Amino acid sequence: MKPDILILNAYILTEPGRANGVEHGYVAVSNGRIHRTGPMEEMQGPDAVEIIDARGGVVMPGLVNTHCHAAMTLFRGLADDLELVSWLNDHIFPAEAAHVNPEMVYQCSKLAAAEMILSGTTLVADGYFFEAVAARAFCEVGLRAVAAQGIIDFPAPGVPGPQEAVQNASRFLDDWKEKNPLITPALFAHSPYTCSAHTLTKAKDLARIHNVPFFIHVAEGPREHSMIQDARGATPVQHLDALGILDERTVCVHCVWIDDKDIAILAGHNAKVSICPQSHMKLASGLAPLADMLDNGVVVGLGTDGAASNNGLDLFREMDICAKAQKVKSMDPVAVQASRVLKMATTSGAEALGCTNIGTLKEGAIADLILVDIDRPHLQPFYGPDLLVYSAGGADVRTVIIDGALVVRDRQVVNIDLEETMAAVRRLAQSLM
Repeated sequence: MKPDILILNAYILTEPGRANGVEHGYVAVSNGRIHRTGPMEEMQGPDAVEIIDARGGVVMPGLVNTHCHAAMTLFRGLADDLELVSWLNDHIFPAEAAHVNPEMVYQCSKLAAAEMILSGTTLVADGYFFEAVAARAFCEVGLRAVAAQGIIDFPAPGVPGPQEAVQNASRFLDDWKEKNPLITPALFAHSPYTCSAHTLTKAKDLARIHNVPFFIHVAEGPREHSMIQDARGATPVQHLDALGILDERTVCVHCVWIDDKDIAILAGHNAKVSICPQSHMKLASGLAPLADMLDNGVVVGLGTDGAASNNGLDLFREMDICAKAQKVKSMDPVAVQASRVLKMATTSGAEALGCTNIGTLKEGAIADLILVDIDRPHLQPFYGPDLLVYSAGGADVRTVIIDGALVVRDRQVVNIDLEETMAAVRRLAQSLM
């Protein structure tokens, strides 16, 4: 049986972060999986339903965005140059209360999904309100997602009272369990300072019953611990530890203000971490102790956060900033090398989200992959994959395949009318002006 898609004449990066790839190879995709890969001279006949000539470009696993609020594309540029607490309380929370509704989440999540696939992201962990609508938008675009329903202890869009937040999330898990192969439903408790100990334990119990990922913002700013009511430990991480929240399916987002004891706790529970360097820098939150976490065996993925605090969703840009910022933080040029960051944005990101068989191009792996055009002035000469971190950008992505299906062809989104989506978001934005 001939493959569905055959990519020829490519530099094949099978496992980012491990070694250089096959310099002149091919990848065959069948039934949503990597069917075969190897050097061109070993290829068994150039026949397939669709043949793509990579022309020397890099074929690699798609990028994994481990933290995003996709619908917040509506607030991109709305409240810039502010510190975290003011940004949230004075601008973002009021804007969400006034403008977040199902239509807003649908259109703005669709725009975000298009932005992500165009820049090489094939899997995103998203957390927001009306997450069922966001999941529908991701499916239409063709983006794989761990879609997490938001939980918070005050009235929020779609949830009239905080007491209903967990029940609402439970319905979301029931509705989306095995509904679409692109969507893994999950839970997202906003933070230890916006969710009581009771809410956090109820939400985590629900996540354990359904065996789904549990996301929570943790230690993003220096004042967070003082904002936690009835804190059970000396730090936000220790508070979560005392409540029994931390385990291998917990993803702690940000982890900027953590100490050695916190890192040991995270590693001991095999809890995962997502860091968002550009959001941290823009809000002057600080820089996460990434090297220490990695050296202690914590699995760390890379996220963009929402477009309101970044202001883009390009993980290539995020990789570059991540590697360089860590060098400045430690004043050590080899603190976190490009290969480790590339692994964070692919294999480790998938591991953090509990998504098996993603983040590699080994035979039998799920066919989520991208083709990066390196026939560009800023990517020549191409000595190896490190250049993807320090020189490449999302605009260099030419082709994107998710679950074995083409979703970006020659830099064009396949499944939706992008102009129509952008026009819809611009109309929504008029109400904010």
